[in-house]
Amino acid sequence: MERPSKPYVLLDRDGTVIVEKNYLADPDGVELLPGAVEGLRLLLAAGYGLVLITNQSGVGRGYFTLEDLGRVNQRLEQMLAEAGIRLEGIYICPHAPEQDCECRKPKPKLAIDAAAELGFDLQQAWMIGDKSADVDLARNAGTRAVLVRTGYGRKTEAAGVVADYVAEDLSAAAARILR
Repeated sequence: MERPSKPYVLLDRDGTVIVEKNYLADPDGVELLPGAVEGLRLLLAAGYGLVLITNQSGVGRGYFTLEDLGRVNQRLEQMLAEAGIRLEGIYICPHAPEQDCECRKPKPKLAIDAAAELGFDLQQAWMIGDKSADVDLARNAGTRAVLVRTGYGRKTEAAGVVADYVAEDLSAAAARILR
């Protein structure tokens, strides 16, 4: 009998884990949000796997290259590693919205790919993010959604986007998931 996989949390990057900086192309600009390290540590300690799912239309718009994006994500992973945190995957949509790809949030392709590659059940997973695309991704992928009030989260909440839960930051989101 196969043992059930561990649970997973899918995370938006900008405005959820790191400070929102439009079209971040410089690794020196990576800045962890308050509560991010604490929240991720809580989830890891409880046995959750962590996956980043991020739209990066700056590549498709020609604002920066995939190599630039790779350096930014490498810096993020380095900063997290220094805090004892490891992401099990980073899934990226590099397309501009008008390219009508299959991987751009809120479409579920990246979440489905992560679940298939890492062997977890999306119905047992959570999505944490600050935009309607994150909440809608959760709906489209069959996961539960936590909207954080960091990044664009307050504006998203004020616009009437309804998630399963709303939390001040990643630390509060993690505490809510673990309740």
